[in-house]
Amino acid sequence: MNIHEYQAKELLKKFNINVPNGRVAHSPSEALRIAYDLKCKTFVVKAQIHAGGRGKAGGIKIVKSAKDVGRAADDLIDSTLVTPQTGSEGKIVRKIYIEEGSNIEKEFYISMIIDRTTDGITIIASTEGGMEIEEVAEKNPEKIYTLSLKPNTKINIDDAKKIASSLSKKKNLADKIVKLILSLHKAMVSTDSLMIEINPLVSTKEGEILALDAKIDFDENAFYRQKNIEELRDEDEEDPLELKAKRHDLNYVKLDGEIGVMVNGAGLAMATMDLIKLNGGAPANFMDIAGAATPERVAAAFKLLYSDNDVKGILCNVFGGMMRTNSIAEGLVSAAKEVKMAKPVVVRLEGTNIELGRKILKESGLPFINAENFGDTAKKIVEAVNKEKK
Repeated sequence: MNIHEYQAKELLKKFNINVPNGRVAHSPSEALRIAYDLKCKTFVVKAQIHAGGRGKAGGIKIVKSAKDVGRAADDLIDSTLVTPQTGSEGKIVRKIYIEEGSNIEKEFYISMIIDRTTDGITIIASTEGGMEIEEVAEKNPEKIYTLSLKPNTKINIDDAKKIASSLSKKKNLADKIVKLILSLHKAMVSTDSLMIEINPLVSTKEGEILALDAKIDFDENAFYRQKNIEELRDEDEEDPLELKAKRHDLNYVKLDGEIGVMVNGAGLAMATMDLIKLNGGAPANFMDIAGAATPERVAAAFKLLYSDNDVKGILCNVFGGMMRTNSIAEGLVSAAKEVKMAKPVVVRLEGTNIELGRKILKESGLPFINAENFGDTAKKIVEAVNKEKK
C-alpha cells in the first residue's frame, strides 16, 4: 500500500528523520491559512497524488508569498494531473502539501527496498538526487552505490558509514547521513515497509540534512499488526475495482486488456493469461479466487469483472480441488442472472462434482460457452470477443 508524501514525512519524523515544516490543505482557504502560519520567505506547494513525475507535470509550485500559495492551491486542487505514472486519464488532486522552501546545497538519493533475490533489505544510494533512479542507472551506473543486508539482520554502523562516504567525503555531513541511514532502517523494519525512498535527500547551506520528498510502500500482509498504518490508506487514490476485490478477499490486479480472467490458484491464473496472449487476446486482470471460494464469493468475483467497462468477455477457468465445481457453477449462474449477461463467457470446470457443475450451467438456460480442455479455453474466448466486435 502506498501513502501520500505528507503522510510519509509525518511517519519519518517519528524516527527522527528531519523534513521541512509543512502541512496538508484540502482547500485554497486552508492553504492560505497554513501559509500565513508558516511565515517563511519561500513556499513549496505540492499536489498530493500517488504518482511520481509531479514536478514536470506542473504539480509542484515554488512561490514567494502567502497570497501566491492561495493562487497555487486554487490552480491545483480539483485539477487533473497527468504524469508518466498516472496514464493519460491522470489523477484528481484532492489535497496539497505546503512546506517551507529549503536552501539546498546538494541533492542525494537514498532508498531501502525488500530485495526478492536476497530475501533481505537492499540499500541504494546515489549522489544524483532529484532524478529518477532508473535514469541514473542507465546513464551513470557508476554513481549508484548498493548494499544488501542478510535477511533478519540489522544494519551496523560500519555499513552505514560506507554508504555515507559514497555520498559525501565531508565528515560532518557524512556523520549526519549515517544517523539518517540507521533511522531509516529502523523505520523500514518497524513499519513492515516494502520500500522507503527519499528523493531528494538534501544537505542545506545551514548544514541540515532533510528528506525533501518521500515515498513509502507497505506490506499489506502485515496489517494485522500494523493497524495504524492501514488507517493511512486513501481509497480515492486506489482503483475502485481493486478496492471492491479487497472487500471480498479476492486477489485481483487490474490490467490493460479486454478479457476478464477468473481462476483459482496463481499458477493457473498466470498460465491462463499466457494462453490468452498466445491466442491473440489480452487479459484485463489477474484474479485468483483462492481454493475454498463459496458460491457468494464466486458471484462477487464475476460481477466485479462484468462491471469493468474494459472487459468485453470473461474466461472462467477453475479446477475444483478444495472447492466443488457445483459451488462454482451456482455462483456463476446467480451472478450472470443478476447482471443480465450479454458479454460472452467461456467456462472450463474440472475436478470435484464436475458432472453436477456442468449440469447446473447447462440447465441455467444462460449462454455460457463450455470449454472442456485447457487449450480451448483461451481460443474460444478470444474468438467470441472478436466476433462481438464485428
